[in-house]
Amino acid sequence: MRFLVIGARGAVGRTASDVLEAAGHRVTPAGRSTPPGGIAVDLSADAGRTALREAVSDHDVVINASGIEDPRIAGLLGGTALVDASATAEYLAQLSAAAEDTGASIVLGAGLAPGLSTLLVAEVASEPGDDVDLAIVLGGGETHGAAAVEWTAALAGREVWDAPEDSAVFNLRQRRRLPTASGERSCLRADFPDDLLIGRARGVAVRSFLATDSALTTAALRLVGSFPSLSRLVSRAPHLGSDQWSLTAVNRRTREAVTATGEGQSRTTGEFVALAAVMAGRTQASGAVTSADLFTLDDIARGGIEQVHVHAEISRSRP
Repeated sequence: MRFLVIGARGAVGRTASDVLEAAGHRVTPAGRSTPPGGIAVDLSADAGRTALREAVSDHDVVINASGIEDPRIAGLLGGTALVDASATAEYLAQLSAAAEDTGASIVLGAGLAPGLSTLLVAEVASEPGDDVDLAIVLGGGETHGAAAVEWTAALAGREVWDAPEDSAVFNLRQRRRLPTASGERSCLRADFPDDLLIGRARGVAVRSFLATDSALTTAALRLVGSFPSLSRLVSRAPHLGSDQWSLTAVNRRTREAVTATGEGQSRTTGEFVALAAVMAGRTQASGAVTSADLFTLDDIARGGIEQVHVHAEISRSRP
């Protein structure tokens, strides 16, 4: 298949491109400036959106790993599928509505959270009315791309978008102790979109919580949440901890939990994006879908699909 990767110079786009090429696919890299062997596609500019409209006919799938969030991209695809790696709930809701209006084929959320986290929520047995907590623990020692750092800093001072609670919930302020791969941890409420992507369709309230593997860094994030003016310091924070990450989805009622662990958030995100792109090209479903509509956690555990592998270990626990 033929893939157009926007943001191919970034950590996620570069990994996705390498994985797809290693699996025998053709990749056209794209970015704000023309990458070697690629084309210039700046989604923040009219000329860039025109370039995308002209390029899509030569590709089976477009991957947006640029960090630029513009729902108008749905109207530029001309029948080519899109995999969007954004983690912003409000934007993904807009993109879903745009997919419905245009009939575009779009995979919403591909990465660790949402993406792999969506599969974990799907795997936890639940009934309508249940509450599922999602503990996202990232490696504080990993150097993340500029877009990821900017996204995290922007959480401070903002409400969780369309939260299932009856009152306003602010990012990085509310704490909850949750089971994780390394034991019970204090995690901070954060605006990841799995409630939108999978919880509502199942009648389940999904609440996401964020921590790093460093208690000090997690405490610093809570301070930033309480004093948003400090958010500019996120990019200057020392890298304390490792590159280990873990995701755990747990049903509050049954205490059943499903956990995924691995190394290197950016690398695993790129691998997951590549897998979602392969499946998007294979299915060409009309409208907006999630990763959980395309494959299962067992596909990950078995080593992936069509030579595209996501390096993650899966474990399950039941009380």
